[in-house]
Amino acid sequence: MAFLEISHLEKSFGANRVVKDFNLDVDKGEFISLLGPSGCGKTTVLRMVAGFENPSSGAIRIGGTDLVGKRPNQRNIGMVFQAYALFPNLTVAENVGFGLKIKGAPRAEIDRRVAEMLALIGLPDLGGRYPFQLSGGQQQRVALARALAPKPQVLLLDEPLSALDAKVRVSLRNEIRAIQRELGITTIFVTHDQEEALSISDRIVVMNGGIADQVGTPFEIYNRPSTRFVAHFVGQLNVFSTDGAGNLAGVQLGAGRDFAARPEALHLGRAPGTDIVLPARISEVHFLGSVIRLTADAAGARVSLDTFNRPDVPPPAIGTDVELSLSSRDLIPLG
Repeated sequence: MAFLEISHLEKSFGANRVVKDFNLDVDKGEFISLLGPSGCGKTTVLRMVAGFENPSSGAIRIGGTDLVGKRPNQRNIGMVFQAYALFPNLTVAENVGFGLKIKGAPRAEIDRRVAEMLALIGLPDLGGRYPFQLSGGQQQRVALARALAPKPQVLLLDEPLSALDAKVRVSLRNEIRAIQRELGITTIFVTHDQEEALSISDRIVVMNGGIADQVGTPFEIYNRPSTRFVAHFVGQLNVFSTDGAGNLAGVQLGAGRDFAARPEALHLGRAPGTDIVLPARISEVHFLGSVIRLTADAAGARVSLDTFNRPDVPPPAIGTDVELSLSSRDLIPLG
């Protein structure tokens, strides 16, 4: 039996069904990301698990106990919000210890736990500061420590990194994952950023229109998308047609079907092991450091391919005629 079970969860606001028959089993200690565009229902699912929204129907169980109908403070769940939600009139230490104080924990226990949490988030000497004296990344670390201090059964994170700049965001997401692994806490992380979800999740739930379109590991979601939406939403995609007018006309893959390939599946020139060759002309060159992304016009289609930077081999110039190759094994069928 899964540690966290979400069964046939539905939520409607008036006539608008925002979550539709959502089902998910989460093992103890697993890190799950809910990934999808704005308005897909991912935050509503999180808020129902937390107890801030009541489901229209369905069940939410932790350790076999149904939480529906219980107040948020009865669920032993920690939550970190996008906007930090720290108390501005309390010090860092008082913010971290707030949940324990509400529960009536002894002062010595609160002090000990606060010290543990501040050490865990790498801010052991900042307990006496106030939130306005901290950077955005530091404030979000404090919010994480506050959520973890009461030792919750489940940790929920609602787009906790979206307000931070790119470098801090990458650093903090890795810290969150390291802390989650160290504590072994079951975690659900909401994001619209596919790179975040792919980089730190055990499994990803890709949501679309209130429905879980696909649930799988990052490897499965990226390489074997089960729906057209997932294929287009996660990563960049080149779409090929095999009908008479398509850019893979004559390739024996099933007439009338569309197929997709990731940019890294295409190669400059005739690479070993490939069985599809397309004449092309380079139209764009983007140097991204270790990777060079090329855009080319191939048989009436605009395609992208990624190559690794090699200091001794400059990329082809715009306007250069080239051949692109790929293997039919790397094509993703689109339903």
